[in-house]
Amino acid sequence: MGILSKRIMNVKPSATLAITAKAKVMKKQGMDVISFGAGEPDFDTPDYIKEAACQSIKKGETKYTPASGVPDLKKAFAEKLKTENDLEYAEENIIISCGAKHSLYNIIQCLINPGDEVILFSPYWVSYLEQVNLASGVPVIVKTEDNEFKIDIKRLKKKISSKTRLIIINSPQNPSGCIYDASTLEQLKDLVLSKKDLYVISDEIYEKIIFDDQKHISIAQLGRDIQDRTILVNGMSKTYAMTGWRIGFLAAPKEIASAISRLQSHSTSNPTTFCQMASITALRGRSSQIDKMLQAFSERREIIFTKLSSIKGFQTVKPQGAFYIFPKISYYFGKKFENKKIDSSLTFSDLLLEKANVALVPGSAFGCDEFVRLSFAISVDQINKGLDRIKEFCQSLK
Repeated sequence: MGILSKRIMNVKPSATLAITAKAKVMKKQGMDVISFGAGEPDFDTPDYIKEAACQSIKKGETKYTPASGVPDLKKAFAEKLKTENDLEYAEENIIISCGAKHSLYNIIQCLINPGDEVILFSPYWVSYLEQVNLASGVPVIVKTEDNEFKIDIKRLKKKISSKTRLIIINSPQNPSGCIYDASTLEQLKDLVLSKKDLYVISDEIYEKIIFDDQKHISIAQLGRDIQDRTILVNGMSKTYAMTGWRIGFLAAPKEIASAISRLQSHSTSNPTTFCQMASITALRGRSSQIDKMLQAFSERREIIFTKLSSIKGFQTVKPQGAFYIFPKISYYFGKKFENKKIDSSLTFSDLLLEKANVALVPGSAFGCDEFVRLSFAISVDQINKGLDRIKEFCQSLK
């Protein structure tokens, strides 16, 4: 028997982080690599937020806070939920964690026992699956990739069992950019409420990054009954270009929030103090830098969708939100580059990086091996240059 636990031996490294790291190594070696792997905005954190952090440090706000976060930040998040989402939460319902990923981990650890089932919709964000595995839960996958990434409630019902404890939804979604509409969420609400002890995790980290004048809807907005069965997750990373600051939020029923607070007090303790203080300023302010970032994402989406759609063999659904696009590339399975055969999204991605110096993330990481994910959180120049290389690479395949 080895020294490592079975728990950690079953966890796979993050494919998104791995491909980004590989691309960075190649860049350091002097290679001209175009990376579509990034899961973070390529913009700097707005100045007013950085200044708030600096002022916080100067004031000596560098000590411990309550493990579940400073009361003023909880209040600011509650204000945001009330003003923007028409949701009422008290301070006792809110936990501040070290990023939205940390919030998700804490929820699953507190709610899932060995053998409990958790519904995931494929394509799913890479860490959902591994976090369920870490809790000794059972991931149950419901396909959406053959339905333009929309939830089929009839298909979902067939996957529900007496062991189902959680359904995880993500809207706007990583990696597809899909947004769940009100009708879908109403049907999901009715299904959840028809079952005992079934809860929803609603990951809304990309809430503000939406296109075509669409409106974000949280399932928790659809009534007090479903709000009491929902754990809402959000954070500062994507909207405010604060990925490295590691501030996430969750809003949950009191019993669940209390349990998560206890877990966090014995694991990380509080998130970084001055990052919390700066987040208060961020939530209560607004910067033209953020508006410019969102406009840039919208413009880039048009470019990447149009150019990808023109590449033979790429089947592409236009993303409604987030900053990813998730084309189907299985047309190229069975084709070869020189003597190397493409038989998966991983071999496609590896060959593309090796031969064309373009990095993207294989769809297998998201449970959909016939697809790949490209982030458009890079400059227009890089997008155009990278897509030209992808087209040339695909044309060389025999």
